[in-house]
Amino acid sequence: MPWSNQNGGGGPWGGGGNQGPWGQGNRPRGGRGGPPDLEEIIRRGQDQLKNVVPGGFNGGIFVIVGLLILGFVLLNSVYTVQPDERGVEMRFGKPKEEISMPGLHYHFWPFETVEFAKVTEQQLNIGSRANGQSSSGLMLSGDQNIVNVQFSVLFSVTDPKAYIFNVENPVDTLQQVGESAMREVVGRRPAQDIFRDNRQAIATDVRNTIQATMDSYGTGVAVNTVAIEDAAPPREVADAFDEVQRAEQDEDRFVEEANQYANQVLGRARGQAAQIREEAAAYKDRVVKEAEGEAQRFVSVYDEYSKAPEVTRKRLYLETMQGVLGKSKKVILDEKNGQGVLPYLPLTEIGRPQQQSGGVQ
Repeated sequence: MPWSNQNGGGGPWGGGGNQGPWGQGNRPRGGRGGPPDLEEIIRRGQDQLKNVVPGGFNGGIFVIVGLLILGFVLLNSVYTVQPDERGVEMRFGKPKEEISMPGLHYHFWPFETVEFAKVTEQQLNIGSRANGQSSSGLMLSGDQNIVNVQFSVLFSVTDPKAYIFNVENPVDTLQQVGESAMREVVGRRPAQDIFRDNRQAIATDVRNTIQATMDSYGTGVAVNTVAIEDAAPPREVADAFDEVQRAEQDEDRFVEEANQYANQVLGRARGQAAQIREEAAAYKDRVVKEAEGEAQRFVSVYDEYSKAPEVTRKRLYLETMQGVLGKSKKVILDEKNGQGVLPYLPLTEIGRPQQQSGGVQ
């Protein structure tokens, strides 16, 4: 072959016939042109590791394992408390008095562990129906009506140690206490209060009840607000309830219209009564004044009569006859002076007021 002639039969890499690309002493055992030997590679790695690890490979493995364990312990001994959290360290399961504030902290793990509690305000929804099939919000009111109440509780953690250790699951406990308190308060009131009339007072009563119960459990929870988000009748009786509501609204409207009519009639009656009283008072004053005037005139006439009885009697007689005869319809003629009166004259019309016709007398 061509390379045999040029290299003296040593192959394309030169040298003797047994020399390969790795040199004389490094020829792989797998034969000429075969892959590297795996055992040779492992042996080389062991030799290099002996030079690096003090005491050789057999003694240095314990140092490596120790360093790994130490690193793992240090990694678990350092923890971080977030700004919205508080940490409570425990030594052999017993909580410490100190509360870990936000920041980086260290404890001796695994002899000491830490639990975290979120102290910012949190919201718990109670009675909300995600799939439309939950009945946790159905309650019985004081007037035997079924209402579906959905409300939320805003709370915060004031004592992280009590929150973590006194109750197994504070959130579930708060939800159960909230449902129980709402059922108790709604059960003492009519349905109309929870629907629209007195929601704020109900929410205040529920909050006070929840807070008192959670304090008795020692949960370290402060209930900030209870908000009633929705209150409605069950879907099965919603139409009938709407009919009742409309009937009540019509009743209220009729009552208002009746009150308006009653006020109008009563106002007119009171006005007429006041007018009658004023007229009666005026009539009374007029009659009294006329009577007093007549009495005064009679007294004055009597005084004149006592001074001249004959003259006064004659004057009274003449005035009386004048008044009587002036209203009479009869005509009296003197026998001596009545011969010239014609019989067809309308003597009966004498003394009557003359009527005007066409503006001429």
